[in-house]
Amino acid sequence: MPFATEIRPRPGTLAESTADLLVLPVLTGGEGPEAAEGVADGGLTSALPAPLTELFAHYSLTGAPGELSRFPVSRDGGLVGLALLGVGSGSPADLRKAGAVLARAARGDGRVALAWPGADGEAATAFAEGALLASYTFTMKSEPVPEDRRPAERIEVVGATDAVAEALTRGARLAEATALARDLINTPSLTKDPEWMASRAREVAEKAELSVRVWDEKDLQDEGFGAILAVGQGSSRASRLVRLTYTPENPVGHVVLAGKGITFDTGGLSLKPNENMSLMKTDMSGSAIVLAVLSALRDLGVRTKVTGLLALAENSISGDATRIGDVLTTYTGKTVEVLNSDAEGRLVLADALGYASSELEPDLLVDVATLTGAAKVALGTGMGALYSNDDEVAAELTKAADAAGEPLWRMPLTEEYVPTTESRVADLANIGTRRELGPAGATDAALFLREFTGGLPWAHLDIAGPGRSMKESGLLSKGGTAFTTRTLLRWLAER
Repeated sequence: MPFATEIRPRPGTLAESTADLLVLPVLTGGEGPEAAEGVADGGLTSALPAPLTELFAHYSLTGAPGELSRFPVSRDGGLVGLALLGVGSGSPADLRKAGAVLARAARGDGRVALAWPGADGEAATAFAEGALLASYTFTMKSEPVPEDRRPAERIEVVGATDAVAEALTRGARLAEATALARDLINTPSLTKDPEWMASRAREVAEKAELSVRVWDEKDLQDEGFGAILAVGQGSSRASRLVRLTYTPENPVGHVVLAGKGITFDTGGLSLKPNENMSLMKTDMSGSAIVLAVLSALRDLGVRTKVTGLLALAENSISGDATRIGDVLTTYTGKTVEVLNSDAEGRLVLADALGYASSELEPDLLVDVATLTGAAKVALGTGMGALYSNDDEVAAELTKAADAAGEPLWRMPLTEEYVPTTESRVADLANIGTRRELGPAGATDAALFLREFTGGLPWAHLDIAGPGRSMKESGLLSKGGTAFTTRTLLRWLAER
């Protein structure tokens, strides 16, 4: 759903604005809160009920990012709202948080005007991300959103330089890509089956000038994608594999992104309990993120060739469903014994990664998936797990994640655990088979996936924890978060 809020730069001063809500930034100074340089000279202070220093004290403000106090002031014979908004040190992280708080506080206002606190371009990008993503909504209700809950129509950034204006546009594009992924993730599975996702990919490809190929079930059978087919064979809605390719002029390398795309996950014959299954329309988050990243590459001027693979299947139950103990033949020819049909994400990714490493000649591979509950147990809901066989790639992704406010924690590919991926009857098992090594489920999955990377530099992002939000908080709305969309875009833009 398109954002209801628009962010745009505006020349002049806050005193000249006719917005419904005027916002003064408050910095965390060395000796207490302080107004941003030039704000006090903008002509608005005459409308304040008291000097700024007294207002800071009255509202117990410290300038901490996201701190906000709002009160009415007299303007042109009437009243408008005025807010004192903490922006911390003016860093990107602080402005992102402040933008999110402002967007939530401004619901019900038509126009909002913020005096820019003089921060740099990266902070402006982060502010736009925070303000727009906090205003994101997904609803299928028949009644319109009440007026007092509607996001502001416009946030004007007053006094923005040309560089800040350009950075705001970049932040808006990053937020738009994230919103696209969230829309796909939040769409109910009654609508969202593998072919529906393939259709959305075709639409994105046309708009973003990407090449696209879709494998239907016959193509998958003919070309040996045994794992993707096996995961989806219990459903009446057939599996798909989608390949999207972005090729800039004179590309500087080739990256393949692979996304897990389980459009609904019952667990198969290893049936999930209802409480867990209720969230499983979001189990295609990885493929949504990959599609959203591809949608924005041209606009962000990415110079690397990027191929996106969406491995799409519905993991359902029927007389045709994959049975426990079945042995599958993957694209690379490796065989896998299925010991738990609810460990299906690594199976579809095995085919996608195997195809990429065998046929696409990439410089490196990255997969992203809501893969294991073990990653969530280890890191909670605020941080994603990063596995990689390449220190440089891991460092680059960690840096991009920090810049995006989507933290990743590098986890070990413990070589002593490799035997747990072994099967008695096949090359591999799809869950750990050595109980004496402990319940290292996230590492088991990563070691399994590594078997299909062909020895290429590779990173695996397990976002099972931060991929879903159970409440509105900060940049997040309840539902799919599209965590790592902005990380991957930043990373690719820097390559």
